[in-house]
Amino acid sequence: MDRLELASHELLEAAPFSSGAAPADPRRLVTGSAARGLCVLATGVAFLASTPLALGAARSTAIRPAAKVSSARPRDPTRDALPPPGPRFRPPDQGVLFADDFSHGLQAWTPDRDGVWSIRAGMLRGDLPDVPQQRAFVYAGSQHWTDYAVDLDVCGIRGVDKGIAVRVQGESGVGVDLRGPGYHDVLLYQGKIPLGQHRIDNGNGMWHHLRVEARGPRYRVWVNGTLVLDRKDRRNAHPEGRIALAAYTGGVGQCTLYFDNVVVTSPR
Repeated sequence: MDRLELASHELLEAAPFSSGAAPADPRRLVTGSAARGLCVLATGVAFLASTPLALGAARSTAIRPAAKVSSARPRDPTRDALPPPGPRFRPPDQGVLFADDFSHGLQAWTPDRDGVWSIRAGMLRGDLPDVPQQRAFVYAGSQHWTDYAVDLDVCGIRGVDKGIAVRVQGESGVGVDLRGPGYHDVLLYQGKIPLGQHRIDNGNGMWHHLRVEARGPRYRVWVNGTLVLDRKDRRNAHPEGRIALAAYTGGVGQCTLYFDNVVVTSPR
């Protein structure tokens, strides 16, 4: 069974649209990304180890050891930044299979690892250590869902990738990766098979609305109200399954992001 991957630019290296190294963009909260890599709280703040102070008035003739410098990165202050106020939670009156604005915590969700997902200011926060190719998922819904649409709001703070997977069975599903600084595109893929790519601006530090619709073998993706992808998985390899939100550091080795207002509805 294929591992559920948000490392789209890692999985899709054989595809013609595989990206090269990302240029820096000083206008964004976070700059750049590497080509390879498709969302655990950082534990260290670098300190300089100072040598002990000499005691007493007498002049010491001992040679003081050189100060040691930690190899750990200093903590990035943007990691603790909050996103701007998000959109209001307005689930429809009918056809709702699942709806969560995280006002009741994570009780409806199942994370695949500890220390990554938390609730902050009424939103779901995902934060991974600054190490390349780290990933984490948090699952919700039913394994028996077939045709449905997922709407959500997502805001990247650090890093590139902002992801969701639909029709997830075990660790395999159909993934959507909204890639920000250095890429500004959205990818659709099934396992290691690319289904589509579309360029669309989606900077960090701002909310983006993502809608993914799965109906039979057809998958459609909207970003901020614009239909950007309409593709078919001819094998219909994933006819049913739950949803998963994803955090992924990719080659840039950073991921701090927020999700809110997740709504799953039956087809209209």
